[in-house]
Amino acid sequence: MNIADQFKNVNWKDIGNTPPGPKIVTLILLLVAVVVAGWYFYWDGLNQELEEAQKKEVKLKEEYKVKKQKAVNLPELKKQLIQVGQYVSTLEKQLPSKAEMDALLTDINQAGLGRGLQFDLFRPATVNVREYYAEQPISVRVTGSYHDLGAFASDIANLSRIVTLNDISISTMPNSTSLAMDTVAKTFRYLDADEIAAQRKAKAPAGGARK
Repeated sequence: MNIADQFKNVNWKDIGNTPPGPKIVTLILLLVAVVVAGWYFYWDGLNQELEEAQKKEVKLKEEYKVKKQKAVNLPELKKQLIQVGQYVSTLEKQLPSKAEMDALLTDINQAGLGRGLQFDLFRPATVNVREYYAEQPISVRVTGSYHDLGAFASDIANLSRIVTLNDISISTMPNSTSLAMDTVAKTFRYLDADEIAAQRKAKAPAGGARK
């Protein structure tokens, strides 16, 4: 009996008594159905989990490389941290306290008088309070010779406290050999405890945190 004849008058309800051809086709169809169902309901999910795991593996490897590099450089980073701390400490020592500001303003004035300069203007402006320090600008106008003006600027730079000269403008004086220098001297001081507390309070969320 050929294969075509085997499919004639097949009783699909009693597949066990059918010829070999229909049995084989039925088994193949069942196998395909099982494979498709397994892929859809099981293997496809496993593949997605595998892909996610592979992506996570790549990410963890990158994180490991970064952490390993940090661990290798940790002694050097600690050394740099100590150096930065020492540098910051040195700079802080160059910043006067609020109580020392009057003395510093006097030092700036004396630096000009010591060079024979005449002060036409010496006017401290409003203090600008920053996040970690306060800035005191002072409008200054002095007159004198070119050499004395240069020496005054050098003396300001060599003060034990930090003072900078900004927006410098030099002009000639009418009917005189003297020069006039207009500048804004800026000095800086660290914040006292009350000012630091005020800064933190200003940054705190309105109403405070609720538990």
